Amino acid sequence: MDCITLTNVVKRYGSFEALRNLSFSVPCGGRYALLGPNGAGKSTTMKILAGLLKPDLGTVSIAGYPPDSKEAKAIMGYLPEDPLPYRNLTVRENLEYIAALRGIKNTKEKADELMYAFDLTQYEKIAAGKLSRGNQQKLSIALAIMHNPQVVLLDEPLNYLDIPTQEKVISILKNMNSTFLVSTHIMSIAMRLTDHVIMIVNGSVLWAGSIQDLKAMGKEDEPIESVVARMMTNAR
Repeated sequence: MDCITLTNVVKRYGSFEALRNLSFSVPCGGRYALLGPNGAGKSTTMKILAGLLKPDLGTVSIAGYPPDSKEAKAIMGYLPEDPLPYRNLTVRENLEYIAALRGIKNTKEKADELMYAFDLTQYEKIAAGKLSRGNQQKLSIALAIMHNPQVVLLDEPLNYLDIPTQEKVISILKNMNSTFLVSTHIMSIAMRLTDHVIMIVNGSVLWAGSIQDLKAMGKEDEPIESVVARMMTNAR
C-alpha cells in the first residue's frame, strides 16, 4: 500500500508552471528523499501534500485521504522550510498547546519528554520568538512529530542545526516507524535519513530509485554527489 501518492499533478503560479504532471508514490513505511536543485518544485510539492496548496490538476492522497481532510491531518506531521512556532508562546506552551490540539492526554508529560529529547528543557520558559534559529528548528521538529504520525513530511529538516544537534535529530527520526518524505537539495542529508530518492527537475520526476542504484550509476570511485549533479545538469 502507498501512503503518499501524486498523479499527474500540475501547479501554476500565474504563467509559471511549478509542477508539470508530477507523479510518484511512497509505500507505507518507506523512507524517501525528494531531491532537486533550488526551484525544482520541492517545497510546492510538500505544501500540496500537507494540504496547504491545491493542485490545478491531478490527484493527491495521504494514506488514501485527501491531504486537506481531517483524516489526513490526524496522521500527518509536517515541517515546512523555515518553520516558525508560535512566537509569543514559550517553548513549553507551544508543546502543550499543540499536544492538546493533537488529543494527547498528558500534555505536560509529553512536553517534558520532547524538551528532554531535543535539549530544550533549559528554554522551557523562553518565548519561541527569542530562541536562536537552531532552537526554533528543534522546537518545530518536536511539534511536527509529537503525535507519532504515520506520515512525516520534512522540508530541509536539518537547516540551522549544528553538527551535534543534527546527529541527535537524525537519531530521533531514524527510530520512528513512519513513512518519510524528506525534501532536500543536499545529497548527504538524503543518505542519512532515507534509502530511496525521487529526483525532480523543473517540476517533473527525472529519476526515482534506491540510493544504492544511484550509487551504481557512477563511475568507479565517483562520489554520489557528482552523479546527481551530472543528472540534474543534463536535464536542464
